[in-house]
Amino acid sequence: MSAIVIVFHSGYGHTAKVAEAIAATSGAALLPIDAEGQLPAGGWEQMAAAKMIVFGSPTYMGSVSWQFKKFADASSKPWFGQAWKDKLAAGFTNSASMNGDKHSTLHYLMTLAMQHSMLWVGTGMMPSNNKAATRDSLNYVASSAGLMTTTPSDASADEMVAGDIATARAFGERLKDVVARFAR
Repeated sequence: MSAIVIVFHSGYGHTAKVAEAIAATSGAALLPIDAEGQLPAGGWEQMAAAKMIVFGSPTYMGSVSWQFKKFADASSKPWFGQAWKDKLAAGFTNSASMNGDKHSTLHYLMTLAMQHSMLWVGTGMMPSNNKAATRDSLNYVASSAGLMTTTPSDASADEMVAGDIATARAFGERLKDVVARFAR
């Protein structure tokens, strides 16, 4: 079992691409939520054994997808027994617009983690906010609370901005380091 598990829903493949980039550098196991809001077999057990759970969802209409929400609602069983208490948590989201209300999605993910008594980990990255910054700069979308990526609505997952994928990889490295330093 992996120390880090990424549980996520991806409607069009963009959020999956981000999850894969995070997993590539963190060594995380991927738990995709399917189109019906279901986890793969053994998913709950993988999360129970993990030291960190990373939540991911596209931002639809200012929040998580209904498929992710179905998973979150189903997490009331581990919540009731505080099964995830003191596990590390982090989150990420993608949407088509530069802002796209992604911060409300991250707040939702953070609130879910807090309800489970988890310990939230942000990006640990400075924003790329100077004149030399380009869309391919690290953390150009400038989020501290969790990873935010932006993909134009008419772009395929293969056309995602290279800087966002690089930021996802850097986020994965951070998560791996945090687990090594703080997880019990």
